[in-house]
Amino acid sequence: MRALVMDLPGYAVIGEANDGSQLLEMVGHLSPDIILLDISMRQTGGLEALQQLKRVRPQSKVLILSMHTDPALIMQALEFGAHGYLLKDTTATELEHALEALRNNERYLSPAIAHTVINQALTRNQKHQPEPVDSHNLTVRQLEILRLIVRGKSTREIANGLGLSVKTIETHRSQIMKRLQIYDVAGLVLFAVREQIISLDD
Repeated sequence: MRALVMDLPGYAVIGEANDGSQLLEMVGHLSPDIILLDISMRQTGGLEALQQLKRVRPQSKVLILSMHTDPALIMQALEFGAHGYLLKDTTATELEHALEALRNNERYLSPAIAHTVINQALTRNQKHQPEPVDSHNLTVRQLEILRLIVRGKSTREIANGLGLSVKTIETHRSQIMKRLQIYDVAGLVLFAVREQIISLDD
């Protein structure tokens, strides 16, 4: 993973930690922009470290790298403050997309787990039955972009797929979050499932 990151233009590896405790010690003086975090670590685990990172280094973006595809674990990581979730068998291209998303203050979900997260969100929605939100606040184009965001597509992928500029997609994304008052991917997934904007068959 270190070699993959070092091969990407615009990125530098400034430190490595063997466990959560060492990570928390290092981030204070290294001030990383992005932290690649494994959930399974010795001593202080990844999820515990994730919670503490909010206090120690809230401005750092955290990208989870994990072999785990358990939906409850993924949702918990997102709720604890992870900005993205990527599987360890990812390609260099997907890693670059994820890092680019975090660098642009966006969220990233590996497409391979998008349905997993939607399933979990759907289950929670059935249990909690939250108050409905008027999805017609969004334009047709924004609903289309929301579907792609929830499926784990990056801003560049959405722009290329719709034939629009990256800046246009970023503007739409910002407007979507502002109108819905939802600023994280887990919340967007819950909203999309609840409002039947996306289904498990999509």
